[in-house]
Parts: sequence; structure tokens; C-alpha cells
Amino acid sequence: MPTASPSYIEALKQSALRARAAQATAALACCTLCPRRCGVNRSAGESGYCGTGARAKVASYSPHFGEEAPLVGRHGSGTIFFTHCNLLCNFCQNFEISQGGEGWEVSARQLADIMLALQSAGCHNINLVTPSHVIAQILEALVLAAEDGLNIPLVYNSSGYDQVSAMRLLDGIVDIYMPDFKFWDSPIATQTCDAPDYPEVARQALLEMHRQVGDLVLDPNGLAIRGLLVRHLVLPQNLAGTRMVMRFIATQISTNTYVNVMSQYRPCGRAREVPALSRPTTHKEFEQALGDAEEEGITRLDQRRRVFGIR
Repeated sequence: MPTASPSYIEALKQSALRARAAQATAALACCTLCPRRCGVNRSAGESGYCGTGARAKVASYSPHFGEEAPLVGRHGSGTIFFTHCNLLCNFCQNFEISQGGEGWEVSARQLADIMLALQSAGCHNINLVTPSHVIAQILEALVLAAEDGLNIPLVYNSSGYDQVSAMRLLDGIVDIYMPDFKFWDSPIATQTCDAPDYPEVARQALLEMHRQVGDLVLDPNGLAIRGLLVRHLVLPQNLAGTRMVMRFIATQISTNTYVNVMSQYRPCGRAREVPALSRPTTHKEFEQALGDAEEEGITRLDQRRRVFGIR
């Protein structure tokens, strides 16, 4: 059983946290920290696919009560929504943030203070939403926050479009990985986010995340301490390839993986560019997805209330 102390506390004591922050920051000079591998000099203010230079941008932060039960508890998950994204799905439900650029630039000190403020508000964890393009900035801030008393679990909440080499910078630092596994098929990933390599990238990223933290472990109060939690959004006409995603998780990762099969797809952003995405997911499609998950051996499913626009 893991201790209640977050992984980054020990990393700070051993100087590994500061070393990883320095390594990630140096990589910004020719950025290949995500699978887009733009190679721009973000340290000099250049921005590549993600639209972010030397400083992270934050769209909002607050205790969040709409996340998975093991993250929310009584006092909420301390979410920090980062502006911009390295995947840019055309149906993104946070389109104004990921592609509209809503938010403000923060220094490492300001980001650290946001983390500490969420802890002071009673949040059970720090939930980094869309962090893949700001790993360096997060690590730099985490050094300061940990030195000033941050001591709650760190959640890496990503699209799954994460580079394994970048994930290794987080080994022994992130406590809980919460990636999406969005699409099984390359043509769908190409249509929706111009990322034909997404399925393979996500598979390798999830394997690395599980290698680092294992299956999700809860404390006696049902709160997540450490481990992997996978999200999968059910899309109309099975565009997400749910059965194959669940088969991969069950056979290549663990049948004990905590999975949130999500029903809340609705057309947002530029979703209607893909005709099949011009309507919400139906109740029947969602029930089929749940059946697929269970038949493939995934039974540790999140049980949040589900709402449908059409049946």
C-alpha cells in the first residue's frame, strides 16, 4: 500500500524534482516534449502547435465536484485548467480554452501559489487539466509549491497524447495519471484532431503511466492516493472504437484498471465538420459501450450520474 505522502515530496528531498524541472525547462529551447515535436524555441517566446511559449496560461482554477468520485471526496478536486492544447480535437467541450486561448499567463511563483491556494481550500488533490504542453512549467512551479508545504496528490489529467520520454520526466513525481483514450482508429483521429498517430501514442503513454503508478489505490475514505484512471468518451456511431479500447486496457494494462466510460458527448466547437459527430451520443450507444467494457473484462467502472439529450 502506498504511503499517504505524495511522490513529489520524496523527489524534492532527493533533489530529483528540481533536476527534472531543469531538464524539462532546457528542453523548451527546441521543444519536442509532446508528440507534435515542433522543435520551436519556446524559451525565447516562440510557440508551436500548442500555442504556448515560455509561460503557461491558466484559464481557471477551483475546487471541482464533477470529477470522478475518488478524486472529489467531500471538498473537491483542485483543478487547474491550462489554456491551449497539443491535440486540439474539433469537438472539444472546452473549445474556448483549448483553441480560443482564454486565460492569463502565470509565472512559476503564481502557479505554485495557485496550487497552495487549492490545498488551503481543502481540495483533496491538485488536478492538472490539459498539462501535456506545460510539463516544464508545472515542474518548475511544483518545486516552489512543495518547498512551501504542498502535500496532496498530483493528478495528471491529459488527452492521452503524451510522449513517453516526457512521461519519464514525471516518474516518481505524479501520483495519479488520468488520461483519455479517445480513439482506437487512426482515420478518426486524423479527421478530428489531425493526429493519425494518436492511437499508438495513447497506447504507449498508458503503458508507461501504468508502469509508473500501477492500478488505482484508494484510502479508507475512498479517495485516490496513487494509480491510473482512464477516461473514454463514447462517440456517436462508435467512432471511438470502445470495444477495442477496452480490450487493450484489459489485456495489455490490467483488468483492475479504473475506467470512466463517459456519456456526455455533445457537438461543440467544429464538431459538425464530421457529420457523425453532429448529434449527442444516445442512451443505446452508451449502454452498448458499457456492455463492451464489461464483456472485455473491465468492471471497475466509475458510477457517476449520466444524462442524455436523446435516446
